[in-house]
Amino acid sequence: MMPTKLPRHTITETLPVREALHELRAELDEERIDFTELVVIGARAKARQLREGGPAAQQARERLAAMIRAGSVPVELAAADDVKRLGLLGQSE
Repeated sequence: MMPTKLPRHTITETLPVREALHELRAELDEERIDFTELVVIGARAKARQLREGGPAAQQARERLAAMIRAGSVPVELAAADDVKRLGLLGQSE
């Protein structure tokens, strides 16, 4: 083993971990699991999930999308016209 100053991590194959790894191994067809890749993919997926706000935010997005599709979004037409007329779209403070 090569010495390193970087943190090391240990994983215990609890039942949920074992089941997930078993499913992955079945798909890999005897190919060795690249745990580094697995951690990178999982960490990025989790970060994306947190940025997106989880299930409550997803439900809110779905409700908004349904309102838009149904044409029932409460809009202040005068305010929307001001944004368009004054060119406020795409500008930051």
